[in-house]
Amino acid sequence: MWGWFIALIIGGGAISSVKVIQQGNEVLVERLGSYDRKLGHGLSFVIPVLDRVAYQETIREKVLDIPPQNCITRDNVSITVDAVVYWRIVDMEKAYYKVQNLQSAMVNLVLTQIRAEMGLLELDETFTARSQINETLLHELDVATDPWGVKVTRVELRDLIPSKAVQESMELQMSAERRKRAAILTSEGDRESAVNSARGKAEAQVLDAEARQKSVILAAEAEQKSIVLKAQAERQQQVLRAQATAEAIQIVTQALNTDSRAAEAGKVLLALNYLEMGTTVGKSDSSKVMFMDPRSIPATLQGMLSMVDETNGKA
Repeated sequence: MWGWFIALIIGGGAISSVKVIQQGNEVLVERLGSYDRKLGHGLSFVIPVLDRVAYQETIREKVLDIPPQNCITRDNVSITVDAVVYWRIVDMEKAYYKVQNLQSAMVNLVLTQIRAEMGLLELDETFTARSQINETLLHELDVATDPWGVKVTRVELRDLIPSKAVQESMELQMSAERRKRAAILTSEGDRESAVNSARGKAEAQVLDAEARQKSVILAAEAEQKSIVLKAQAERQQQVLRAQATAEAIQIVTQALNTDSRAAEAGKVLLALNYLEMGTTVGKSDSSKVMFMDPRSIPATLQGMLSMVDETNGKA
C-alpha cells in the first residue's frame, strides 16, 4: 500500500518536472524564490519542489488598445484621443522583475505621453501633423519602455474628436471657406471668360485687317493687269492702224503711178485733205487762229498741186 503511494508521488513529481513550451513563448524559472534560468520553446525539465515557473509570456508582437481620453491642446481646446500601440517583449527577465504590471504600466505611460504631445500642438496642427505625432510617441515610448525589456514597434492615433461646440465652429469655418473658394473660382472663371472674349475680338480684328489688306493687294494687282492688258490692246490697235495706213498708201501710190486721171484726182484729194486738216486744227482748243483769204484758195490749191507733182516727179 505504502509502496503504491510512494510510487504515485514519484510518478506525479516526474510528470510535473516535464515542461513543454510552445513556439514564441518563454518561461522564467525560480529556484527557492530566486531567479534561476529562462526556458525557451521545446521540452524542458524542472526540479519539483525546488524549481517554480514564475512567469510565462509570449515574445511575439502584441497590440495594446489605449482607451479614449480627454486632452487639452495648446489653444485650450478639448479633444478626445485614442490610440493603438504595437509592442513585444525582448527581455523576459526585465519585463517581469523591473515592473509589477507591465501592461497597466504601458497604458498609463502612453496616456501620459499623448496628453503631453497634444498640449504642445494647436487644434489645427493635431489633424495635419498626425504622422509627426505618431513618430514622436514611438520614439518616446520606445526609450521609456527600454528598461522594462519592451520594444515599441509602432504607435497609431486612431480618432481625434473635438468637442461638439468645436465641431460646430469647425463646420461653420469650413462652410465659410468653401463659399470663399467658390467665389474665387467664380471670379477666376469670369476673368478667364473676359480674357478669352477680348482675345477673340483682337484676333478677329487682326484677321479682318489681313483680309482687307489682301483684298486691296488683289484689287491693285487686278487693276495693274487691266492697265497692262489695255496698253497692249492699244498698242496692237496702233500697229494694226499703221499697217492699214501703210497698205492704203501703197495701193494709192500704185494707182497714181499707173493712171494719170487717178493721179490728178489724188492731187485734188490731197489738197482737200490739207484744207480739212486746217479746219480741224482751227477747231482744237490748243490751236492758234489761222487767217486765209478766200480769194487765195485757188492759188493755194494750185500751189499744193504743184508740190504734189514735184513729189511724184522725185519719186
